[in-house]
Amino acid sequence: METWFTPLEPQPAPDEVAGSFPSPFGEAGPHALARRAAELLQAELRAGHIAPGLPSAALDEPGGGKMFGVLVVREPGGHIGFLRAFSGMLAGRWDVPGFVPPLFDRETRGRLEPEGEAVVKALLAREEALRASPELAALRAENEAQVARHAGERAAMRARHDERKKQRHARRAELQASRPAANAQHSDPSEHHRPEAPGEAEKRAALHALDQESRGDKAEWRRMEAAQDAERRALAPKLARLERRLRAHERLRQFVCRSLMQHIHDTYRVPGARGEHRPLRSLYPSGEPPSGAADCAAPKLLAHAFTRGLQPLALAEFWWGAPPLAGGRVSGAFYAACKDKCGPLLPFMLEGLPVASPRTFAPPAARSIGLSILFEDAWLVVVDKPHDLLSVPGREASLTDSVLTRLRARYPHATGPLLAHRLDLDTSGLLVAALDLETYAALQRQFAQREVHKRYVAWVQGHVRGERGTIDFPMRVDLDDRPRQIHDPVHGKPAVTDWHVLERQGERTRVAFFPHTGRTHQLRVHAAHPLGLGAPIVGDRLYGHPGDRLLLHAEALSFQHPATGQRVSFELPAPF
Repeated sequence: METWFTPLEPQPAPDEVAGSFPSPFGEAGPHALARRAAELLQAELRAGHIAPGLPSAALDEPGGGKMFGVLVVREPGGHIGFLRAFSGMLAGRWDVPGFVPPLFDRETRGRLEPEGEAVVKALLAREEALRASPELAALRAENEAQVARHAGERAAMRARHDERKKQRHARRAELQASRPAANAQHSDPSEHHRPEAPGEAEKRAALHALDQESRGDKAEWRRMEAAQDAERRALAPKLARLERRLRAHERLRQFVCRSLMQHIHDTYRVPGARGEHRPLRSLYPSGEPPSGAADCAAPKLLAHAFTRGLQPLALAEFWWGAPPLAGGRVSGAFYAACKDKCGPLLPFMLEGLPVASPRTFAPPAARSIGLSILFEDAWLVVVDKPHDLLSVPGREASLTDSVLTRLRARYPHATGPLLAHRLDLDTSGLLVAALDLETYAALQRQFAQREVHKRYVAWVQGHVRGERGTIDFPMRVDLDDRPRQIHDPVHGKPAVTDWHVLERQGERTRVAFFPHTGRTHQLRVHAAHPLGLGAPIVGDRLYGHPGDRLLLHAEALSFQHPATGQRVSFELPAPF
């Protein structure tokens, strides 16, 4: 029997085996048989065992967690067991005893990678030397100083000219006001030959002097611009030459990296259930697979099953250990196959197998079509949103029921978008809607200016350290795994939440959240991420472990009433 094969004992009964292979992209959790196999592997990891000489403690180091996978298979003789795999490398190794091997040709990659990495390392060293060169640093500093000095000169001259222009304008008005009205126009042509009024010539001369001063200011501005332009022309070519050289090295390194990655990808041959093998790059429309493609646990497991003549029955992937630095993963939680790397890959591998449609998470069928109205006047409505009702319709035709559709049915004459904000499907609590466009715009301004005060309450899984604090780190959507959000200090948007502990019960903590920003899944990420509370909200199917419901509730809301100008407050105690 293979060293990679772990038998399931007792053997599953026939009715425990799925009639078709459960889709690896399903969101509703793994098949019971795959879950059983995963729990056996999790028990080994929990006991500190991965392989001889390879303890699992490193998985608990910051950012050290790993995605693992199990594939339940049937041997040709009918015996059922499972294979195990990890994504990428484990403790710097591609091959670990007991885990299936990677898909690539080891000999070819073993020759390509060291050579290519040596070239890339040398190019990077040259690039860093250019970037750190004293000449480039001096020219950049000189350029920055020049830009700042030129801006200061322009600002000073503009202020001086503006003041003189204001004085000229006042002087012109004064001179025009003192000119005799008779000089404006005369009906009798002979009047034009009358002698000038006393002082008229002096006034004309004064006006002319003002015009000359205006032209002088414009000439002074042109001279300054010409002088600055000459200074820029003296410096810019020197700086541009070094910048072009640096960019050329960057492009060369990037080209070599892409070429190396293409050669590495060409060492992968992907097997399918029909016995066909395809080059990895041919399976991606762009011909450029993302980094780490085919190194996930799922393709490793399926490839090994196909090459060994094993029948795949069910698959599960789960995270174990500390979350990644970006967040989005919780130890012990199951996850569907990633769409970015595995989306184009797994359908080819599974061709020829009966594969079930993916079980996606969806809100339950509507039990009623009403809404609990907490407040209503001529301008706005405050409702109690249930935890399993969408705020707005989903993209799929089956996801039309929502707070918005029910409000439109109840208030057919309302104008504008209605909902002034939203709550996640899984979150319950207070939602405010505007019945006309003017009220909606006024509420939106308050949300944008952070004048709306919100309080949420939640139970989180874990013992929260401290009694209160502020969580402040930027977030963005995980492009490889929508709709999950992750921490990204470079491309993320600011997300700030105040919090304090309300109650502690064993391994759970009741927390009040006060968000200052309104990012998607902000409270859920701030609760689960190690930079936040490090304790996911109970029942969080995306950032923790699924449960009967997400224990997060929008409990209080206050804002200025757009029509009356009075501050209004609403409270709705959490149902948990």
